[in-house]
Amino acid sequence: MRIFYASGKRPNGALTDSRVWYENLYLSLVDLGHDVVEFDFDLEPLLAASDHAVPANAAYVQQHRPLAERELLRQLRVAHAEKPIDLFFSYFYSSCATAQTIAEIRSMGIRTMNWYCNASYQLHLVADIAPAYDWCLVPEKYRLADYRALGANPIYLQEAANPRIYYPRQASRDFDVTFVGARYADRPHHIKALVDAKIDVHTFGPGWLDPVGLKQIESLSDIPRFATSPRAWKRMVARAYRRLFAPERVQPVLPKSVCGPMLSDDDMVAMYSRSKISLGFSTVDSDPSGERIVQIRLRDFEAPMSGAFYMLEYQPEFAEFFEIGSEIVCYRGVDDLVAKCEYYLTHPDEREAIRQAGHERALRDHTWQKRFTALFEEIGLE
Repeated sequence: MRIFYASGKRPNGALTDSRVWYENLYLSLVDLGHDVVEFDFDLEPLLAASDHAVPANAAYVQQHRPLAERELLRQLRVAHAEKPIDLFFSYFYSSCATAQTIAEIRSMGIRTMNWYCNASYQLHLVADIAPAYDWCLVPEKYRLADYRALGANPIYLQEAANPRIYYPRQASRDFDVTFVGARYADRPHHIKALVDAKIDVHTFGPGWLDPVGLKQIESLSDIPRFATSPRAWKRMVARAYRRLFAPERVQPVLPKSVCGPMLSDDDMVAMYSRSKISLGFSTVDSDPSGERIVQIRLRDFEAPMSGAFYMLEYQPEFAEFFEIGSEIVCYRGVDDLVAKCEYYLTHPDEREAIRQAGHERALRDHTWQKRFTALFEEIGLE
């Protein structure tokens, strides 16, 4: 199959050197033997400006999206003329293209597919374009009905990992407990509980070393990805503070020795081999009633595939992908997190058996290559 691929390379603007989407999506499609033509355009600024509620973002998109759309259609027509394109595959927000542009691609006889993995709390970022695609790939099962309500055609496709990138490294396990990811929501409270219990825990990622600004934000959707001035930054942070914070929810202070910098993609994978316990958090936000919003993440497959002993915040859907207690471990709340860290740090044989089983399960069932193969068979694309 000949595929025209259009996506940014990194999962968010804070990870400036990451190539996570390229390594997971693009390389996996190539591995399957497809003829993949990559859109030659820097989409990162438009992806970073995805939230149109921020005036600077809306202004940037209005000015620059038409340039991206013209170049997209030009490159597509050239590639299609050389040899017919069967599928347009994108990771687009509405900030990247309009529904009219997607419709124009379909008018060329090209099927269209969009992958998006933040609908758990940011469905609005793709609401304008989702109905224009032939298929929307959705890893949040409970959002399928919401896509259909928009007039879109969703297909449930869970996240995965590419074993070419995510594999165990030769390293000693010199860290007891680690977490690699951004500081937000209730993550600092969980880490503080481990610190108070005298557990050797270390964090790496945006906001841990320098939580100014981020310490006042409890949702990824409130982290300004595109601010044109210090004044705009201060205004957005102040708004998030007023909306989200009550005095009892002030973020805890963590020892500097616990907090580390952002890691490169390679260093992140290596950290899974250097850690006795690798942590995962499922909560991304809360709804108006205060009910937590959870989602499965890339990390939930990358960590076991990389050889981690993975301890994840429980959510029911995860049991569909791993045997809880024998392939991964789940905790329910802060006290359970502390108790299970203490237990598995002192039971290395059990920890190792679970780690190995999780690794084998990830390799067997949760590669992007397997996900895409099943997807294309399901919808009749070859």
